[in-house]
This record gives sequence, structure tokens and C-alpha cells, in this order.
Amino acid sequence: MAPKSLFLVSLIVGVLVVGAPMAQAQLGGLGGLIGSLLGLIRINGIVPCLLSSTTSLINGTIPVFPNAVVQLKCGGNVVSSATTNQNGVFSILLDPLQFILSTVLNTCQLVVPTPLSSCNSSLPIAGVLQSALQFVGNTVQGLLSIANIVPTGFNLIG
Repeated sequence: MAPKSLFLVSLIVGVLVVGAPMAQAQLGGLGGLIGSLLGLIRINGIVPCLLSSTTSLINGTIPVFPNAVVQLKCGGNVVSSATTNQNGVFSILLDPLQFILSTVLNTCQLVVPTPLSSCNSSLPIAGVLQSALQFVGNTVQGLLSIANIVPTGFNLIG
């Protein structure tokens, strides 16, 4: 009876040892799994009321776009959206279990479909503001790690 038990224990240990690297690779390792559970991806910024905004918004010298819809588009699909406040500020939080940071940075963009004429009647009705994304670092709050992403600069497209 002891040989059967010893064989069964050896078989289970062997399966665990061989399967562990596979499971770790699939889950991104324990650190990746824990990081995913305790982290968020935050995209935030200010939408200007301009045709192009490759310059930074310093001391309110550039007019802002209040009540504008900001969409996060990945692969042509809207995956999240927010509305700017009265100061033109928006913030979008993403679940890292659904989004991979590198994929967001490489395949997603911010789009503002609200016409620019909504914030300034002398600006065009047609077209959308669009911006690529840039990672600017992590913020740690307790056990939570937040990956911070900002727009690279909005430009009128179309």
C-alpha cells in the first residue's frame, strides 16, 4: 500500500512542478498577477479649446473645453469614455485585468467627438480632436499601484 501512496504523491508533485512554469507564464508570474489585482491604469488630462495643443497647459493660459466627451478608442472601438469638468479635466480608469498597459499605449488613442464649436463658436463644427497616449510613471497609494497615462497633445482631425 505504501508504494501506491508514494507513487501517487510523486505523480502529483511531478505534475505541479511541470505545470507551474506553464501557469506562471500564462498568468504573467505571481508578481504580474498581484500587480494586476492591486493596480489600475489611469488616463487623465485637460482638453483644450484649440485646433492643436502640443504645448502644455500652464497657468490656464490656454482655453479649456468644458463638458466635452472624451473617448478612449482601441482598435477603432470605444472602450471607455468620460466628460470633462468645467476646467476641461477628464479622468478614465481602466481595469488592468482587461487592459495591458503596453497595448493601451500602442493601440489606443483619445478622441473628443464633441465639436470644437461647442467651446468657441469661431472654431470648426466638423472634425474631432485626437491624441496619442504617453506613460508618465506610477503612483503608489497604499498597496495600490496606478499607472499614469496622459495625452501627448490634441489635434483637430478631419
